[in-house]
Amino acid sequence: MEIINQNRNLDSSKLPIVSHYLDFRDYLRDYYLHQKQTQRNYTYAVFSARADIKSPNYLKLVIDGKRNLSDSMIPKFAKALALTKEETEDFRYLVRYSQAKDGDTRNFHLRELHDLRVKHQLDRGEINKDIWEKIPGWISWVIYEMVAQRGMNFTAKEIQRKLRPKVSIDEIEAAIQRLVDLGEISIDEETGEAKKLRDVIKTPEEIPVALVKKIQAEFINLAMESLFNDSPKDREFGALTLCMNRDEFERLKFDLRKLRKKYHRDTAVARSTEGGERVYQFNVQLFSITDPVLDN
Repeated sequence: MEIINQNRNLDSSKLPIVSHYLDFRDYLRDYYLHQKQTQRNYTYAVFSARADIKSPNYLKLVIDGKRNLSDSMIPKFAKALALTKEETEDFRYLVRYSQAKDGDTRNFHLRELHDLRVKHQLDRGEINKDIWEKIPGWISWVIYEMVAQRGMNFTAKEIQRKLRPKVSIDEIEAAIQRLVDLGEISIDEETGEAKKLRDVIKTPEEIPVALVKKIQAEFINLAMESLFNDSPKDREFGALTLCMNRDEFERLKFDLRKLRKKYHRDTAVARSTEGGERVYQFNVQLFSITDPVLDN
């Protein structure tokens, strides 16, 4: 039996790219395998010599999880790996994330790593900046729904008072202006009354994957805040761990999408005749925790 890690680059003939990894030890392992395949005399000792490290097996100890990498050791590894300045920065953030002990620290470094990689993609033109800037962040999505909140005085100060997460007046005003500029809402200059101009925020057909992840991560972080700050009577949290085959997984995904669409449609109809009391966030996550075990 063979356990397949789907995040690894299993083709050792190709030089691994550090930004494709979420575990620096996997990256180092794949880099070493690539070097062994393309350079007959490549060894752990060769790597140590290029990194100016005395221990000939230091790379192996790190790959096997018997040693961690300190900040001072990262430039030496980057030199032996022949990383560029941008790749070295990515490697440093990847090490911090991989070596973080507790969940909060790991989540912080994961967001840090994701933001860095997005910045690099924007700088290289791999992500369209115009599309990136047109997609609202979580604040805009919430403010958009606050238009339908009963008795809402649609000013930045009042929105700040009603929002549970702490958000600055400047962030709120910028989010409102973005919604107006995008043609999502209109605000009456005399009364200050806000009105939705469509039932759902219009988004480009092709949204960068990095942006989707960013927005989803923001809503997951809001859920974490609610978990620790809100009374159970004001939220509903549950979890279900299942062993499924691929067909069952796809069927459950389909059912969850239908459920989201149903509640979106039903609440849109209800809000057309009567305002709501609060804005709620409905998150759905379904993901694998193990890799498949395949027959050799």
